[in-house]
Amino acid sequence: MFLTDAQKQWRSLAVGWQGIDWVLVALPVALTAFGAVVIHSIQRNTVDGNYGLNHGVLGLIGLSIALWVSRSRYEHLLNWQWIIYGIVNLLLVAVMFIGTVGGGAQSWIALGGFYVQPSEFAKLSIIITLAAMLSRRDASTLWGVGSAIAVIVLPWVLVFVQPDLGTSLVFGAITLGMLYWANCNPGWLVLFVSPLVAAIMFHLVLPGWLVWSLAMGLTAWFTLPWRWFSTVVATAVNLIAGKLGDVLWGLLQDYQKDRLVLFLDPHKDPLGGGYHLIQSRIAIGAGKLWGQGLGNGTQTQLNFIPEQHTDFIFSAVGEEWGFVGSMVVILTYWLVCYRLVIIAQNAKDDFGSLLAIGVLSMITFQVVVNIGMTIGLAPITGIPLPWLSYGRSALLTNFIALGMVESVANFRHRLKFTD
Repeated sequence: MFLTDAQKQWRSLAVGWQGIDWVLVALPVALTAFGAVVIHSIQRNTVDGNYGLNHGVLGLIGLSIALWVSRSRYEHLLNWQWIIYGIVNLLLVAVMFIGTVGGGAQSWIALGGFYVQPSEFAKLSIIITLAAMLSRRDASTLWGVGSAIAVIVLPWVLVFVQPDLGTSLVFGAITLGMLYWANCNPGWLVLFVSPLVAAIMFHLVLPGWLVWSLAMGLTAWFTLPWRWFSTVVATAVNLIAGKLGDVLWGLLQDYQKDRLVLFLDPHKDPLGGGYHLIQSRIAIGAGKLWGQGLGNGTQTQLNFIPEQHTDFIFSAVGEEWGFVGSMVVILTYWLVCYRLVIIAQNAKDDFGSLLAIGVLSMITFQVVVNIGMTIGLAPITGIPLPWLSYGRSALLTNFIALGMVESVANFRHRLKFTD
């Protein structure tokens, strides 16, 4: 069978993308397009500027970058991991000196009229660096776990002091997910987060803090070497962490304290810290089954919900598209995560598999926390909804992450052509 010139041209264009998971490409594109529609609806009476169009255009740019990344071998990142890590940390340091303040945090750098948020790109740096380290030495040993955590400390601290609590929590979620996939003992993961839990429980109920500290001692006994020493240290660390909860609490800004506490009872401060959540709940409830229709949401169109085109975009989805529309969005995210797991399982090496799991951990945590905070099941932490929320740096970060995972899928077999 002879091919026509047109067929040959189409085949030449397809070279380099034979192994792409096109379903995984289509789902984020659909979310981005839907986000542009929702943002445009929100913008009609509440937001100055054509944010809906900007979101769509930037989505096309992000998709182009993702497709370009997907046809480049992901193994090359192993040669660039420390360069990427160093550049990102330098940008995080630069934010402290020349950064622009917005939303209570000094997180942006102005470049040619655009505002870049280095902490978003730091997520990619962490995923690449951890994947490289854990592919060489997995997390089945304490040395492997310690080495992985050590590289996270610097960017985590630089982001936390901005202060950007939401992104620092994403760093933690990425680290835990990748450590688990790299054969880390689940008990070690519990011990890793136990001081934070102890600090929180100290403020909630005193006996619970003591019981938790003793339980962590038992966990150390059954999972760590040097049983007596490990048990004493784990128990002491959790007891001390509880006492230090007051110190850590004092380091947070007032608005961050409100976000962490008022989700439990927003009516304690209905016109202040609890206002976002109260209005968000009203909007989502008003949507009922089918929603009030595009451009017809009262809470959305009358601007009762602050930041509804960014962090609280799910509230607008719930009001104007209803329960059915909200469930379609959630199902789409579930399918994205499902495809990421499939790619991680079928990757040809540990590095590729860990890249996919790092992206999975990042997306899953952001979706769960963002949707949870709009309905009162999680503190308000300023975490955007992937591909749906407006935000240049976040949208580009998510598409670059998509490109890395698609590269893992594309090169899961040794292909005959070269890129």
